[in-house]
Amino acid sequence: MMKLAYVSIPGRGETDRFLAEVAAALETAGMRLAGTVQINSGRPGRTRCDMDLRVLPDGPTIRISEDRGSLAQGCLLDSAALEQAGVEVERRLAGAELLIVNKFGKREAEGRGLVAVIATALERALPVLVGVNPANLPGFLAFAGDLARRLPADRRLVLDWCHEGQDGDLCRIG
Repeated sequence: MMKLAYVSIPGRGETDRFLAEVAAALETAGMRLAGTVQINSGRPGRTRCDMDLRVLPDGPTIRISEDRGSLAQGCLLDSAALEQAGVEVERRLAGAELLIVNKFGKREAEGRGLVAVIATALERALPVLVGVNPANLPGFLAFAGDLARRLPADRRLVLDWCHEGQDGDLCRIG
């Protein structure tokens, strides 16, 4: 059975921080993970942060933002770097117990980015936990159909979903 859940937390970088904490707790508990967590790093004099993806469980860390200068407008995503992260994640799926994807973003809504690795994990009956921001929620729901279950921004409940019966009552939250 396909198991797919998502979290969506208001506030810039909040979903990234939350999923990084969840991944750290799962790793500490010995769960075998695949996927990505995002690390945002501020820069003095810049309004936009640098974005790095740590590929679970063992790296590498890939910079997915382009440095286009302090006056840059619009998306700073390095699409080629994101695609490389997808390749790295795919290589680590075998033996994983859970796939965590930091963000279902614009590229995923277009059928690119990490969407192929999400589909592969689901085909292998590997549970998938995804971060989704409100702007990309319609694209995610179009991709996921009725498979997706919204989980609250409650670390304990998300950890329970990851550890236990993802088919249970937690899937009906939200």
